Amino acid sequence: MSPRSASVNEELRRRSRERLLQAAIDLVGEHGYEATTLGDIAQRAGAARGLVSYYFPGKRQLLQSAVHRLMHLTLQAALEREPRPAGPDAGRELMARAIDAVLGLTRDHPLLMRTHMAIILTAEGFIQCPEQQRLAQLLRETVVAYGSADPDADYPLLRALLMGAVVPLLLPGAPMEPALLRAELFQRYGLDWELGFPPDAEPPGGARRQGPVSP
Repeated sequence: MSPRSASVNEELRRRSRERLLQAAIDLVGEHGYEATTLGDIAQRAGAARGLVSYYFPGKRQLLQSAVHRLMHLTLQAALEREPRPAGPDAGRELMARAIDAVLGLTRDHPLLMRTHMAIILTAEGFIQCPEQQRLAQLLRETVVAYGSADPDADYPLLRALLMGAVVPLLLPGAPMEPALLRAELFQRYGLDWELGFPPDAEPPGGARRQGPVSP
């Protein structure tokens, strides 16, 4: 049997890593962070326990990469959803979709996102993994499409505003209404309520049109 080529080996490694990332998402979402072990993740992924340590220094790094992958894939799907934005308002539509994607992810995966935020705030911040870099690239491209004259400054601001919206959605015992947070972000970026993926709820105050603002 001839040896596998480098490209085949690379593809096998990529698939193994992605199985581990998906297993981490599934198990932490089902059982919580503390109750999930690296051995559980390896077993769910159909991989050897040692393979987890080959790719990730520990459970914290694995989960951060897994959540960043989930965020990246969710955001990418939202931005590429048909019909694709076109015309002069395409950038505003993409910004609305990005906001709705992050808020929707928080609504659909509260335990996972709460764990992710807690790890970021109590440990060493963002893990500079490929998944986080892909997420950052998509958000930066969204800022550019929106019309930013200074993406290097406006991308971190968008990231901070989205993180600021995620925290009150997850606050135990006193969560804020998603529609209110959506309205605040849409007002900040001058987005009409009908853009993106509007919820069934009416906008707070009944205001629907915001009008464009300068990036």
